[in-house]
Amino acid sequence: MTDPTGRNDGRTAQEVLDYLVTHLNGALRRPGTYGGEIAIRLYLDAVAFADASEQEWQQELQDLQTRRGFSATGVRGAFQDLWGDAHEGAVASVYAETAYRKGWLQLDRTLTSAEHHEMRRVSETWCRKDRLLSDVVTAFGPPSVLFGGSNPNYPKTLAYATGQRNDTLLCFHLWNSFAADQSSSLASVHAEPVLWAFRYGGTLFTDSFTFTPEGSARRLPDASRTEPESRRGSSARPE
Repeated sequence: MTDPTGRNDGRTAQEVLDYLVTHLNGALRRPGTYGGEIAIRLYLDAVAFADASEQEWQQELQDLQTRRGFSATGVRGAFQDLWGDAHEGAVASVYAETAYRKGWLQLDRTLTSAEHHEMRRVSETWCRKDRLLSDVVTAFGPPSVLFGGSNPNYPKTLAYATGQRNDTLLCFHLWNSFAADQSSSLASVHAEPVLWAFRYGGTLFTDSFTFTPEGSARRLPDASRTEPESRRGSSARPE
């Protein structure tokens, strides 16, 4: 490549792609630090260009809109419509599915195919009870990717993946926040994040969720009415 002065600095196209992929992964894992959903989309634009995958990336966005996972206000709007809260880790995990399928997502841990299948198999039954962050990690081990940082006072999403791009990214969405106590000082609502839903696949965006009791209670009425009665609550995701 050449710099603005016309000098060749010796950087290859692969080095540029690797640089962009590294920053994309930073934006996915710590979206608040990088600028949120807009920054993630800009990095995906850049990575797709560097990888000659612009058309595939635009198709991914179109598919997301078709599945109603992308509203006038982006993926954030789809989560806002679902349960009135759109924390950045959950939003990042949706874009991470594209990065995963394209081989751009950097994993801290890879599941075996058997582990991936078992997690999918037990998810509906496991989500019939309220769970905490520690319960998720105890049951399934450390995540492949943590979206939203490690501070227990904030929401986060734990994603699990194999090394096979055609396997689905499995996501646990957890929530926590601050509430003023009687002394007017800030304290977190929960000692650690509480699980709202497990997400994977789904024809429509709302089909991809299996809700815990806590997650079902947080859902907006309009979101619940868009699904048949048999798929509300913990059975929201089709088999």
